[in-house]
Amino acid sequence: MTETHPIILFDAQCVLCSAHARFVLANDRSGRFRLASMQGEAGAALYRRFGIDPADPDTMLVVEGDRVFRDSDAVLAVWRGLGWPWRAAGVMTLVPRGLRDPVYRWVARNRYRLFGRSEQCWMPTAEQRERLL
Repeated sequence: MTETHPIILFDAQCVLCSAHARFVLANDRSGRFRLASMQGEAGAALYRRFGIDPADPDTMLVVEGDRVFRDSDAVLAVWRGLGWPWRAAGVMTLVPRGLRDPVYRWVARNRYRLFGRSEQCWMPTAEQRERLL
């Protein structure tokens, strides 16, 4: 699956993370990405594969073939993969990772406090459902 479709691993209980997942599904016109929540079987297994506890993750991941992106690199990999105009966010790679990642990690650590936590899953449309693992 990751050979043809990069997989975005995200926290489905995080309001920000779920909103980003819905944004990707709405704007990924080519259907490039697949999504898996850390609360699901496939997502939890991939988190564990890369040495992250799915019950206490510190980052979202993007798995593309044998490569894995994390922290701000994962976000930028998603945005670059969406095509124009979102691809333009790739210019942020010019900002050193040492500056980008601390901001990402702060938001990730405080995501529930800043954006909220949902106990209810959002329901994808029928056409989106096939893109979720």
